[in-house]
Amino acid sequence: MIPDPIRLISDAATRTGEAAMGLAGKERLRLAVTGLSRAGKTVFLTSLVANLVAAGQGRRTLPALEATSGRLQRARAIPPGVEATPRFDAEAHLAALAADPPQWPARTEDLSTVSLSLTLRRRGVYGQVLPDREVTLDLLDYPGEWLLDLPMFAQDFGAWSDETLARIATGLRAAPAAEFLAFANALPANAPAEDSLARRGHQLYRRFLLTARDELGLRFLQPGRFLNPGPSGDAPILWFFPLPATIRNSPLGGLLARRHEAYLRDQRDRFLDPVFRRFDRQVVLVDVLGALHAGREAFEDTAEALSAISATLRYGRGWVDLLTGAGISRVAFAATKADHVPEVSRDSLASLLADLVDAPRRRAEIAGAGVSVHPVASIRCTQEATAMHEGRPAPAVRGVLLENGRWATVDPGLVPARRPPESFWNAAYFQMPVFRPPGLGRDGHGGVPHIGLDSLLSALIGDAL
Repeated sequence: MIPDPIRLISDAATRTGEAAMGLAGKERLRLAVTGLSRAGKTVFLTSLVANLVAAGQGRRTLPALEATSGRLQRARAIPPGVEATPRFDAEAHLAALAADPPQWPARTEDLSTVSLSLTLRRRGVYGQVLPDREVTLDLLDYPGEWLLDLPMFAQDFGAWSDETLARIATGLRAAPAAEFLAFANALPANAPAEDSLARRGHQLYRRFLLTARDELGLRFLQPGRFLNPGPSGDAPILWFFPLPATIRNSPLGGLLARRHEAYLRDQRDRFLDPVFRRFDRQVVLVDVLGALHAGREAFEDTAEALSAISATLRYGRGWVDLLTGAGISRVAFAATKADHVPEVSRDSLASLLADLVDAPRRRAEIAGAGVSVHPVASIRCTQEATAMHEGRPAPAVRGVLLENGRWATVDPGLVPARRPPESFWNAAYFQMPVFRPPGLGRDGHGGVPHIGLDSLLSALIGDAL
């Protein structure tokens, strides 16, 4: 995304001021936590905050990060000021995890932010002669559905409609989209600009999107606020839908095009600019297992969505990026829910993710960004176990089921290290149960059990700490 001149000047001024603060030992690091819906962003941020705060109190919750950063003396959440964006309530999320019985944090419905103040003792001889460093770590949470709006900024209403209608008319999407497509194709060429038509089309299209997400496991679904409207609810700005080319010159086509344009303008102001401008580092969370278990088309749909999103982001550190701070210098791809497979399968899980995001990885590497891939469980809720498979012991995981509170041993089977062959998809799809999170003492102030969070943070921000 190329900034306009006004934004470039504003960003350059901000970066110049921050550079001066850095020379004084007060630095700012912005971490964009991105991912499609249900990838685990809220849980990731909750665990990150809890474990950094605990590490600042002397607990070894993030050993791999300790090995690559300065010595963390203190970590605390910065009290809110006069920000317009809601605050990410890590304390409430930790309280839910520490409840009896423990509960997963609620799904994200709007933007929220939190900043941590990190006090670090400098490494080596510098720690003996220079004062401690103060680093502000900015984090943001948002509904994952909104991420798929990013590719829409490069399209007008006609281009978006053509691409969307072509996508939903085939494959898994065709059946749940049939009622909407029949409605859209039956509209007259001179369809009037009536809200009864606009709302009916919007409702049918939104019903299709919800079915595609909740029942089919698909992720490349636009616009994001049709699935998660946020606190504004079902506002008139959302009452549009993809329209066939034969109807776009009608009064209805003009109305929908204006709403499409207004929607993108609103999303730029509310979401794009606050989230994706001036971030230094990025973590991309991917529910690889969920995509794998949903079937071949859902798996490929996830890969297409990630590729489309990455094409809209700026990686590397060219001269414009250094001036504006718009480039992302390091990106980490994380396969979440790594605790849902036994330890012997986690390298394969990371390898499968690397293959799934091959195009985004290459794009970031060519631009000069550092790239890493990790298996991660932000909050570990299983333990290693053994199950019998065809009369033989096999590695498995064991945890408490969320639905009934009973222990269960689960053998998820082998995780392929590359995109599976066609024969893989002929087998019955595996439905992974939802495990209960572990009970936490003292509202999680002693840290949260995890897998690989410290290694990810070491690769992503260790050099800056």
